[in-house]
Amino acid sequence: MPAKKTVSRFAQAKRFGDKLTMLTAYDYSIARLVDQSGVDAVLVGDSLGNVVMGLPDTLQVTMEQMIHHTRAVAAGVQNAMVVGDMPFMSYQVSVADAVLNAGRLVKEGRAQAVKLEGGVAVAPQIRAIVDASIPVMGHIGLTPQSVNAMGGLKVQGKGDDSERLMRDALAVQEAGAFSVVVECVPAHTAEELTKALSIPTIGIGAGPGCDGQILVYHDMLGLFEGFQPKFVKQYADAGGLIKRAFAEYVSDVKAGTFPGPEHTFNAPQKLAKLY
Repeated sequence: MPAKKTVSRFAQAKRFGDKLTMLTAYDYSIARLVDQSGVDAVLVGDSLGNVVMGLPDTLQVTMEQMIHHTRAVAAGVQNAMVVGDMPFMSYQVSVADAVLNAGRLVKEGRAQAVKLEGGVAVAPQIRAIVDASIPVMGHIGLTPQSVNAMGGLKVQGKGDDSERLMRDALAVQEAGAFSVVVECVPAHTAEELTKALSIPTIGIGAGPGCDGQILVYHDMLGLFEGFQPKFVKQYADAGGLIKRAFAEYVSDVKAGTFPGPEHTFNAPQKLAKLY
């Protein structure tokens, strides 16, 4: 059995130029399949608000929900590192809240690391969580929890804004994060960030110049019909396959062809007398 992947895998990959891979998971069954693919880490993202709960954004996801899903994913993962997302308002209010809630994701959710959004503004929280011996993955660029402040889900780091992005990246690194997600950023900007940092960058909509990539599995399998980001490559039409299977089941039941003899338990036609 391969050794369990940890933060040292990320540091080693950066050092030797080995691309890192991450995918999301939100339950035990999918987590097992994702883990068996050989990914380096599985993210239990607060994107579950969109793709699992049907919410318009991630802002309503709670700590209890994140702990619940992270624990389910951890049960199905043997080799990859499990990273749990810290939901909106679980770390913004105070450093103490941030450490407490990060600890809950590790202790109750069995995560190996936590991810939180923001740069300079959350550097104190990152530093305190790391000081509590909990690995932190940063997240800069498009940060979905800031959707209202940003005025929507927009590409970040254009023009002069790239300087702010660089400050955020360096602040996350200085605070002790072991890696940083870079979301929806022009490819050349993400490449410059990657060159400037000693920790690995994990891109999503940030071009090929990052040290690794992450996708939401619903997007890359065609399972989420609400919105298809430009940066997603759809590797399979699993949604279409599942819908056809469901429709075939409905048809078989209505036609009386399911269950058939091979799906039925047999017993003597007459039960033996009990006396």
